[in-house]
Amino acid sequence: MYARLLRLFRELHGVEPTEVRPVAAHGSARSYHRLEAPDGRTVVGGVGPEPDENRAFWAYTRAFRGIGLPVPALLAVDEEAGVWLMEDLGDTTLFDALDVERGGSGGAFPESMLEPYRRVVQALPRFQVEGHRVVDYDLAYPRAAFDRQSILWDLNYFKYHFLKLAHLPFREAPLERDFDRLIDFLLEADTDHFLYRDFQSRNVMLRDGQPWFIDYQGGRRGALQYDVASILYDAKADIPEAVRSDLLEHYLEALQRHTAVDRDRFLRYYPGYVLVRILQALGAYGYRGFFEQKSRFLQSVPYAARNIAGILDRGLPLELPEVEAVFERIVERWSTEGSGDSAAGGLQLKITSFSYKRGYPDDRSGHGGGFVFDCRAIPNPGREARYRDHTGLHGDVADFIRELPEARSFWEHVRGLADAQVDRYRDRGFTHLSISFGCTGGQHRSVFFAERLAAHLREHHPDVGVTVEHRERSYWPGPS
Repeated sequence: MYARLLRLFRELHGVEPTEVRPVAAHGSARSYHRLEAPDGRTVVGGVGPEPDENRAFWAYTRAFRGIGLPVPALLAVDEEAGVWLMEDLGDTTLFDALDVERGGSGGAFPESMLEPYRRVVQALPRFQVEGHRVVDYDLAYPRAAFDRQSILWDLNYFKYHFLKLAHLPFREAPLERDFDRLIDFLLEADTDHFLYRDFQSRNVMLRDGQPWFIDYQGGRRGALQYDVASILYDAKADIPEAVRSDLLEHYLEALQRHTAVDRDRFLRYYPGYVLVRILQALGAYGYRGFFEQKSRFLQSVPYAARNIAGILDRGLPLELPEVEAVFERIVERWSTEGSGDSAAGGLQLKITSFSYKRGYPDDRSGHGGGFVFDCRAIPNPGREARYRDHTGLHGDVADFIRELPEARSFWEHVRGLADAQVDRYRDRGFTHLSISFGCTGGQHRSVFFAERLAAHLREHHPDVGVTVEHRERSYWPGPS
């Protein structure tokens, strides 16, 4: 299929790609590559092992593009091979942007991310209402509606892949009765809309500050409440309750511009859809983490447990005694755990930003190995008066650097080298690796790339301990 992808690129551009790089696909069975033409233009190539899922994605994309929804353009398709080329929306997901901004604000939800999230929830009703009118549900995969069977699959996913694999005790017959009661409740809601299905922060790309949407191939007919619950209770995004309330209000205001809304009825069923989405997500974390041994997925469990603790405090939307008992066990076991970003043993990675004026960073580990990346070939935000008192931790500086062609190329090479080196060091049992970024003042470019690499490695190599030091922090003018 990879050879067919290259052939599709040649047919589209008339030349061979000069570079082909993998693109992270998170929990998906699909794989993606960025292909670059000699003139620097890039496209993303997709390879999908499931023909029905591919057809759903292609059909939905064409339908959504046809009504002006912000999804990637489909450039070429080889249906027989299950490969396609689509518009390159860049690398910055909503989650990535949140993670970078949060790293510079002590872990709290950054105010700078409120507006991007508002844009996302304001766009959602267009998919649910306008998209509903144009998609062909006969092509939906794996089911045309989020109906009783579909919901039961999710609940059993939670039971078999989370509860059983985590060895959490539960009573099977009472749990099944709760599942039936919950399904009956959920299906009382209006289910005649497009349900995106996986509407979460890693499936929203930010380009020029605007949201673009991907990974909707699991969409089907369903209730409005499910998707907004998905984005607001996205586990590792860790959105505070006050922000959730603000965003839910913005969503409802946007929804009213597209269809009549009975707010009381919407809010009656909304907590039930929050519940079923959290159960589905826990099933996915269990399957990917416990069964497939991809430990990074288990990092989300403590966040989900804290969401469950909040649900228990507010009360379940209906009487579900065995679900409530199971939730209490999950909260007891996981809600006080950390995010798992640091490892107590194994490979420890030190990332440093510095100024070349003050020399190279010292190696305090005694290991003496690693990379030093020189950021000075990238245009300096410090030469712009509006950025002079800001740092690479600030969103405006990050946006400035991220949009530079030089920075995009630099980042691709840094990320590729770092990923490969981390894999080799870990496999060989090494305990320390240092990666440093230098620039003129140690304030803008080096700081941005240090934070960006730390966020990337924490997500993609969760078993590696990552620490960041901005050596020149005490020399920074203005607030940091």
